Amino acid sequence: MITFVSKLLNKRRWRIIRFYIVGWSLAFVFLAIVRGVGTEEQGQLKFDFKSSMIIGLTMGPILGVISGIASIWVEKNIYRKLSIGRLLLLRTIYAFLFIIAMTFVAYGVYQFYFGTEISLLTFAFDAGSGAIYFYIWITDFFLTILRQVNLMLGEGNLLKLIRGKFYTPREEARIFMFLDLQSSTELAERLGHVNYSMLVQDCFNDLGIVVENDAEIYQYVGDEAVLTWKLKEGLQNENCLKAYYNFAQLLLKKRDHYQKKYNCMPFFKAGLHAGTVTVTEVGKYKKEIAYHGDTINTAARIQGQCNSLKSELLISESLKNQLSSSNFTYNTMGSIPLKGKKDNVAVCAVSQLTE
Repeated sequence: MITFVSKLLNKRRWRIIRFYIVGWSLAFVFLAIVRGVGTEEQGQLKFDFKSSMIIGLTMGPILGVISGIASIWVEKNIYRKLSIGRLLLLRTIYAFLFIIAMTFVAYGVYQFYFGTEISLLTFAFDAGSGAIYFYIWITDFFLTILRQVNLMLGEGNLLKLIRGKFYTPREEARIFMFLDLQSSTELAERLGHVNYSMLVQDCFNDLGIVVENDAEIYQYVGDEAVLTWKLKEGLQNENCLKAYYNFAQLLLKKRDHYQKKYNCMPFFKAGLHAGTVTVTEVGKYKKEIAYHGDTINTAARIQGQCNSLKSELLISESLKNQLSSSNFTYNTMGSIPLKGKKDNVAVCAVSQLTE
């Protein structure tokens, strides 16, 4: 049971649910202030400030959980198949069903706290209910937009930007992984630009599996993706290595899809390095969170050696020494020169142990 709950509510899913719980709770607090301070209800139901707050703070978490679970399901099963415009249309339809569910919940909560002799139908169409339903729809729409902005900036970064956390550059210990699609030039020539872009799009949609290993997708650069972890999270449970193999296994599992649609089997090689980087907010008219430092350049150069060293996954020896693993084997490749580096860097090839 504990394992099931842990799987159901991993860190990312809990973050989504928490976002909606906070959002809906604040929305209901605002509604309680508007309805309960200096106003008088025209319908049969009389909501003073105290009763509005009680109902709102009860309904906020309930509706937040419902919205969060719906968002998780949509992002996992539908999001990749829809444009943002169509997604918002879907959310509008969802909002209609959501309002119906909310009415049942609100009726139950009101009965629980205060009791009422009016019917559910009368409760649903009480004077002023139309304005409340419109408010609920606008709130759901606004939270959906915020969620999409959060995804574009990277999960958790929107609040950090608002708080000005990245306004002044600061240092962090991080792991970076550079993932590169192999034979990309050949694939682009054979498939054409449109089909090749669709291939890259499908691959990067599948790359979403790495969030299960606490990876942050920092950038997409052409057919290359850059992942990052805070040092502690990347080392924990060997997340930085498991992310690569989980992605590779997902691509292999979807071999038939890629063969049928593109007549190829995409394959990525990766390089990893850990160290101190500077993180800061950059841009005036387009905000972005950027990482700077030699750690990133070294990770990119290590990835660039995968073909010459005939390895699918290379990591720096300094990172390898911080990992305690019984799931992977390491083959020391020696110290090699990297472009732009004064000193040679010791690297290791990684292999996953078969069970």
